[in-house]
Amino acid sequence: MNLNSLDLNLLTALDALLREANVSRAALRIGLSQPAASHALQRLRDIFSDPLLVRTGARMELTPRAQALRAPLAQALDQVRGLFVPDDFDAARSERQFRLMMPDLAVELLMPPLMEKVTRLAPNVRIDVVPWRGPAIFHAEFARTIDLVISIGNAFKGFHRQLLYTDSDALAVRRGHPMAAKLKRRETFLAARHVGVIIRGQPEDLIDTWLRSKGIERHISLVVSGYLEAVHVAARTDLVAFVPRRLIAALSKQLGLVTVTPPLDPGIDEQFMFYPTRAQMDPGSIWLRRLMLETGQELEKVKRKLS
Repeated sequence: MNLNSLDLNLLTALDALLREANVSRAALRIGLSQPAASHALQRLRDIFSDPLLVRTGARMELTPRAQALRAPLAQALDQVRGLFVPDDFDAARSERQFRLMMPDLAVELLMPPLMEKVTRLAPNVRIDVVPWRGPAIFHAEFARTIDLVISIGNAFKGFHRQLLYTDSDALAVRRGHPMAAKLKRRETFLAARHVGVIIRGQPEDLIDTWLRSKGIERHISLVVSGYLEAVHVAARTDLVAFVPRRLIAALSKQLGLVTVTPPLDPGIDEQFMFYPTRAQMDPGSIWLRRLMLETGQELEKVKRKLS
């Protein structure tokens, strides 16, 4: 049988004919005229080399071949219809595994509140966080393994972007730092010993890129690969960490940190959620994205209360 020559609408007509065993009622069932239903029956007889429906007295009866077709045909049509209906995502019962890529900053700020939601709504769902490795890693094979990316910057190829939350940068110093109050002055800021954060995939600390555009260079004494490392060092030394303000606030009590407004304002940072185009209509992805957006919105509400 050459499927290219088969009008799949005939399968719908066959299903109606087998269910009704009557051409007129089958025509009404699928919205055809009686002549059109009769024509469909004749074409089906030719395809199957079987009469399918035979007249016995005043009524029609199914042939043995037609009887044998009823169940598998109904099942096949249900499967075809299912292709056009998105699968439901039952969070409470799901054992799905999601893979996210984000920097340590996003893990610290987003994952504790997100996991509270996941634990409550989907206790068997697993979240795997992949360390941030930069845009260069996003070849097609790797991208297919990722469900969400949290990052600043432009969209990744094959991914949609949504704003998650905003932040600004500030200076993190240990409580009792001898120069804390004076760091608001440009000369003290430039003379201080700083921790630089060069995240994998970036050539330098983004703060230094911004400062250089203004013809300014600060004194870098230590370079680390993550924001968490930077604030931990600042909490135990007299080094200064120029990091996102939200991170300082989240760890201020735990690490004994103080937030100092820098003498130069680098502006607003925008943190985005990226999700694959292929998963745009996937119910599981939609569920996780909704939770992540709610978590980002909660951070924004806290910011408004503090401001």
